[in-house]
Amino acid sequence: MIAWSIEAAKASGCFDQIIVSTDDTQIAKVAQQYGASVPFMRPAQLSDDYTGTVPVIRHAIKWLEDNGQSVAQVCCIYATAPFVTSEDLRRGHDSLMHEGCSYALSVTSYAFPIQRAIRISGQGRVLMFCPEYFQTRSQDLEEAWHDAGQFYWGTVQAWLEETPIFGEGSVPVKLPRHRVQDIDTQEDWVRAEWLFKALRGQGV
Repeated sequence: MIAWSIEAAKASGCFDQIIVSTDDTQIAKVAQQYGASVPFMRPAQLSDDYTGTVPVIRHAIKWLEDNGQSVAQVCCIYATAPFVTSEDLRRGHDSLMHEGCSYALSVTSYAFPIQRAIRISGQGRVLMFCPEYFQTRSQDLEEAWHDAGQFYWGTVQAWLEETPIFGEGSVPVKLPRHRVQDIDTQEDWVRAEWLFKALRGQGV
């Protein structure tokens, strides 16, 4: 799966270097086979299930700078984003360069108004998160967006200062919902396979 992210990065023409940060030798080998470099192995303290994106990218930038390489803009592309495209990466790069922002990140819209979301109580009952919107028509509610989990363009200053990605210093790169599927669970994987087949069937 990581090959799709590497190939999209290569096709975008945006990058002087495509680096994979990993602590896994098998992933490193696959990354190199597809044209990425693995100049360092990620340290254990940045390789657990709780480490965020920003510290990982900050580590990569610091490693490059400590080894005599200057960096201006950096894009984090997730390996679990099989629908990332070179065109979207270019749009993100253009936004970062021309919008005066700290980050440009992929986003997509929620399929249903979040204001009418429900939860299930400990007693098995249905409750609204925002009951004040019970009488509001769905079409009258503000559209909501979420992180598409594909890529984050950022300035070196923003990464090094660990500026929060979700804030007023960031601009969205909007993606259609049918090209967004983060993969964290088996169910995500199955849905991604169906989406992949559908998109390939349409020549996308």
